Amino acid sequence: MARQISGMSIIVTGGARGIGRATVERFARQGARVAIGDRDADLAAEVAASFGDRVAAAPLDVTDPASWQEFLGAVGHLGPFDVLVNNAGIMPLGSVLKESDDVARAIVDVNLHGVINGTKALAPGMSDRGRGHIVNVASAVGRVAVADGATYSASKFAVVGFSEALRSELAPSGIDVTVVLPTVVQTELAAGVPTARGVKAVTAEDVAKVIESALRRPRAELWVPRWVQGPTKAIQAMPRPVQDLLARALAADSVLRHADPAARAAYEDRARRANAAD
Repeated sequence: MARQISGMSIIVTGGARGIGRATVERFARQGARVAIGDRDADLAAEVAASFGDRVAAAPLDVTDPASWQEFLGAVGHLGPFDVLVNNAGIMPLGSVLKESDDVARAIVDVNLHGVINGTKALAPGMSDRGRGHIVNVASAVGRVAVADGATYSASKFAVVGFSEALRSELAPSGIDVTVVLPTVVQTELAAGVPTARGVKAVTAEDVAKVIESALRRPRAELWVPRWVQGPTKAIQAMPRPVQDLLARALAADSVLRHADPAARAAYEDRARRANAAD
């Protein structure tokens, strides 16, 4: 039987913008209680305000375990929580040879440690209750690495591996784990990034729909768009020279390298400044 979203208590990290915001709004419209965790507390509060008491927002730095405890204290009235959507992430782009140590550390801290910290904060309670669902939003480059996003790819590969191990570890406790792998999404994070040939950019709402489908019928791994998963895994089973040839033909190996710097300027500045202050 498909699960009902109405009545669920859900946490969404990075819920003030992009995929996170679309996910919050989708679940709230369906009657779920939703807690938004985001570093931009004012914008998160704006999102929550239109949904009344069923949605609450509080500041959250996913890289800091203490911040998780403060966040849970602020939104605890909406719990106990059935679902954690680990969505917060950053994607500064560029050659790894020119990437500062601070930026590299921030990418790994937000994209990987944020997921680990969230899991450690929520999974014990889920385990005690014998049920729960953790959804980790990774990326297609967590399966297919792309130049000029080496550290970002590494962080998302790590999220995929963490999710697979976590699924086995938590299954006996009744906790489902899903990893979601979107291609290029039309959000600020992917501003100016082209898509591979034959693959259209998806919207934040497209990803939110897939996250919803995971909650209704839990699955281990879901791609957005879904049809990309089969061809990608078929290509990965081929000899490496064939993989490289196809990647060049589809321009899949250079989508991040060809990102438009002007279109990305505002996002890159905000992502780098916000995390340089940590």
